[in-house]
Amino acid sequence: MTAAMSSTPQPSRHRQEDQILEEAPMTEQTVTRTAKPPVVDQATWSAALDDLRRREKAATRELDAIAAQRRRLPMVELPEYTLAGEDGPVRLADVFDGRSQLITYHHMWTDGAQWQCGGCTGFTSQFTRLDFLDAYDARFVVVTNGPIEEALAYRTKVGNRMDWYSSAGSSFGADVDAAPGEGFAVNVFLRDGDTVYRTWHTNGRGTEQLSHTFALIDLLPWGRQEEWQDSPEGWPKSPTYSKWLDSPDVAKYYGPDGAGR
Repeated sequence: MTAAMSSTPQPSRHRQEDQILEEAPMTEQTVTRTAKPPVVDQATWSAALDDLRRREKAATRELDAIAAQRRRLPMVELPEYTLAGEDGPVRLADVFDGRSQLITYHHMWTDGAQWQCGGCTGFTSQFTRLDFLDAYDARFVVVTNGPIEEALAYRTKVGNRMDWYSSAGSSFGADVDAAPGEGFAVNVFLRDGDTVYRTWHTNGRGTEQLSHTFALIDLLPWGRQEEWQDSPEGWPKSPTYSKWLDSPDVAKYYGPDGAGR
């Protein structure tokens, strides 16, 4: 998933006056002083928040409109595919496990590697409770182009709790824009009996809407602290991806012996 923001341009930063600057110890960040937002009175703060709130509400309404358009997308019928699961070969229609709707996260994979894509590993580690999808007649699973034995062993190693499948040996990954050697992706499917239809796809930063990590981090005054982001002068900046948990970190926290389990 490390390609998610590689093509994002670095916007120019705008100087903000009256920021409070503090001396800070040298760190891996590209600044040696950390700025803070200006201190104002309650009325000024409330007015600034109200101004931002108008944009936030407009964005919410736009996302509602986008979701409405997504619900009106046509779909394409797929041929039959056979994947590999924990219990052996399984038809794509059976991956739904009786549900009508299916979301698949296509995990980047390198056969034989000790650690797989850190972005994919971290992203999928968020989804520890998926029972809420039952009420929506839906399921969310991981699909990789790697051998199923490797995939299942890696899932255990990093403490992932999702159901994993392998599309190795079939053209499924390539046919849904997640070919071997390519990047990560998300696909959505609808099942009618034994017939499966593809309804939606995204990749790159399109997957951010599925992540609660960025949603939380973007609320913070300093945000993601990545070099490409448009932040005020003096805000902490680090190389893109450098603060993300890598695969060994995920295993340390959530693996069989992890402290976070």
